[in-house]
Amino acid sequence: MALVHVVMWTLKDEAEGAPRAANAARMKALLESMRGKVPGLSRLEVGIAAPGLEANCDVVLLAEFSNAAALAAYQDHPEHLAMKPWIGAIRATRHVLDYYAPAGATAEATT
Repeated sequence: MALVHVVMWTLKDEAEGAPRAANAARMKALLESMRGKVPGLSRLEVGIAAPGLEANCDVVLLAEFSNAAALAAYQDHPEHLAMKPWIGAIRATRHVLDYYAPAGATAEATT
């Protein structure tokens, strides 16, 4: 079973000298920079709310880990720890859900 880590944030209209859209784009780039740096992190996707589509948050992270130890390594990774204060300063709310998905259940669909 894969361990899926989902985090959703709403951002402040303006924070750290930048508007919401600029902070969302920077946040996406920072989170995506973690790809390939944590053993056991098999998937990392970051989405930004699309104008005109329904959304209750501004940024979402979907990460898949091989086990709880890999998620803990991600949480304690120096680059992840370095971005957390900035993310804390720009966010209004944060919601997290970690869950175990059966093998193959989180594989990307193909058409």
